[in-house]
Amino acid sequence: MVKVVFYAGYLNLWAPDFTFQDRLLHGFALLLCICPGALLSGIAVSEIPLGSKLSVGESNSWVSSNGDFAIGFYNFPDQPKQFSVGIRFNSKSVPVDKQTVVWVAGGDVTVGNNSYFQLQENGELVLFYALQGEEVWTSKTSQLSVALAVLRDDGNLVLLNENRDVIWQSFDSPTDTLLPGQRLSTFRTLRAASQNYVSSLYSLYMNVSGQLQLRWESSIIYWSAGRPSHSNLSAVLTSDGSLQLVAPNLERFWSVFGEDHNDTVRFRFLRLDVDGNLRLYSWMEVSHTWRSVWQAVENQCNVFATCDQQGICSFNASGSHVCTCPFHHAVQSNSKCLVSSQHDCKPGSIMVEHANMFLYGIYPVHDFICLTSLDKCKSMCLSDPSCTAVTFTNDGSAKCRMMKTQYVSGYSDPSLSATSFVKRCSDPLAADPIFPLKSPPQAHKEPYNICIPCLVGAASGTIFVFIVIQLGMGFYLYKRKNNYRRLASLAHSRPGSKCLIMLSFTEIKELTGNFNDQIGPKMFKGALPDKQPVAVKELEGTIEARKFRAAVSKVGSIYHKGLAKLEGYCCEFDHRYLVYEYAENGSLEKYIENPTLAERLTWRKRMDISLSVGRAIFYLHTECREFLCHGNLKCENVVLDENFEAKVKEFGLGMLYGEASSRRASAQKDVEDFGKMVLTLVSGFKEVNDVLDWAYKEWMEGNPENVVDKRLKNEVDAEELECALRIAFWCLQADERVKPSMGEVVKVLEGTLPADPPPPPFSCLISAKEVEDTSESGSEV
Repeated sequence: MVKVVFYAGYLNLWAPDFTFQDRLLHGFALLLCICPGALLSGIAVSEIPLGSKLSVGESNSWVSSNGDFAIGFYNFPDQPKQFSVGIRFNSKSVPVDKQTVVWVAGGDVTVGNNSYFQLQENGELVLFYALQGEEVWTSKTSQLSVALAVLRDDGNLVLLNENRDVIWQSFDSPTDTLLPGQRLSTFRTLRAASQNYVSSLYSLYMNVSGQLQLRWESSIIYWSAGRPSHSNLSAVLTSDGSLQLVAPNLERFWSVFGEDHNDTVRFRFLRLDVDGNLRLYSWMEVSHTWRSVWQAVENQCNVFATCDQQGICSFNASGSHVCTCPFHHAVQSNSKCLVSSQHDCKPGSIMVEHANMFLYGIYPVHDFICLTSLDKCKSMCLSDPSCTAVTFTNDGSAKCRMMKTQYVSGYSDPSLSATSFVKRCSDPLAADPIFPLKSPPQAHKEPYNICIPCLVGAASGTIFVFIVIQLGMGFYLYKRKNNYRRLASLAHSRPGSKCLIMLSFTEIKELTGNFNDQIGPKMFKGALPDKQPVAVKELEGTIEARKFRAAVSKVGSIYHKGLAKLEGYCCEFDHRYLVYEYAENGSLEKYIENPTLAERLTWRKRMDISLSVGRAIFYLHTECREFLCHGNLKCENVVLDENFEAKVKEFGLGMLYGEASSRRASAQKDVEDFGKMVLTLVSGFKEVNDVLDWAYKEWMEGNPENVVDKRLKNEVDAEELECALRIAFWCLQADERVKPSMGEVVKVLEGTLPADPPPPPFSCLISAKEVEDTSESGSEV
């Protein structure tokens, strides 16, 4: 059998009505160039037997029987040595530079040279990373009697048993694309493709109430379809070019149609693009291009954070959206458009007006909103040291939106009924203009008889005393001012800032009021000069200074919504302290232990906390410059801010104590700790080791509700409970080879990856009692 050899190349610019810049933005497709020296003979693989393998080196692929789809390795120009496995269009009528990828194994997972993708003899699809010597993605079907695989003519990769029943299918775990006939069911998610090694924050989510939602960071919904009155609906793309929300009995509750609805179109797909917009594409046979025939958000500027850190969205004369930075005193760093910081703003601050502009904070997204007048809105920001900008909506709602971050985005349009004010330091020359002053007229001088020795003596004594007092006061004020400036610089540090403040032990005592308010083990509450609270953690004074500074420098450069920001540190003599942002509601542990506080942990909040913590740990494992593990994940090290949002603290401290282990072992330790935390949130038991066997038994016998914390009211979602217990039991597997990665954990919690029924967590372990009994009997283990 002769293979068709493909080589990955350049970005596929398949949005013909986009500008060149937009095409670069949307370039998640591959250009597959057929090697001129390859023997070209079309292959149609109707069945893929066990043991079949695709490898990076051989550049081979599996093709559907009709030739319309193929699966194989590909890469991108900006990642020439990183490869993914994906299903793409393969029809001869679609040029190779337009053969778009529609599914990727593992989503954002990439591998290096000599890696392979195999249907193993045990029936499991495996993506093996040769350089790391480990499996980075599997279908988890080794125990399900898989007999073969088939890439169907509709682009669905399926695993079948001997009876041809579907055991697993790629249609159940979509990445960023839906093909005709593919369903997005409740709790499932499409996530836009990654850019620059960073996972996208845009997702399409089908919620339990029957609404299809476009989200940013899971918390901001900027588009939705359907009414929140029907459950168990699915979104499906039809072959005639419509997107529908349908019930299990195929009853249609909502639909939208593309421009070419009912036209004869051979290929269609629905994709969540990297710019956060959902589009329906059709293949144009005449022009040989993919054309967008429908998009969810007509005005691209209405997509939340469409400009991200590049400024404000508006439209140019040609009607294309552009991102500009209108802040005259904006900080330009690495092409970022940031609102000016108010650090050491001696001359004071002024508010710069921007008419017809709506602003909002994006890192973090928690803006303060109240009802007031325009003048009051403006003055509130001016008097608040932490405020960076405000937007007043003058459409009759009288809403004042206050931002407290440098990371501000938004949109501008002449028809927009909103006025924004951005704070910046006032120009001292403009505030206090200096004009040349005329000398006062000289008075007529009369001669006086003066006692010169008396005058010299008195003056000398006065001057001496004055100088001594001034020097003393000057020295005192200098030290106090210096300390205050340093503390003030910490007070005005912003989320995402890479400036880590080094403090003296004296300054630490000032921050904490001489350690007067203890809020946890070796943890003290403090306050900056602007009354902004912080949390100060005391560490062992024996930690080597060089190792301490290197560790905090690494940890301090990390910013994520789900991680408590490290603001500063103290490394002086035998004193070692870390200064974190303060979380108003304290640790998760106290809410688990306290019966009264536990009532505030609703089921919805517990699931949100699980997902937030999971994303934070996934970020540490995969999206930092270097791999970083937490090493001590537990409820005590998860804190809740004023909005009850979870933040993980004390991550990466293993570096301080010389704890060394392999990357795989460290990651698995975090996965196991995360599983314990999820089970704690579900059951309310802090020590889950004592109830693990019982919880698994209740779940296996079909009584998962018995595991739920009795302090919860009748608010538990059955599907979410099943999902949470399954992922907790998988994380707690004794066999480390079957534990999921944090990326897989997050996808399960998001609903984009199904979780198979897990085996007993401790099935591979011998209990201590069994070992003891065996030893006493003298038998060998």
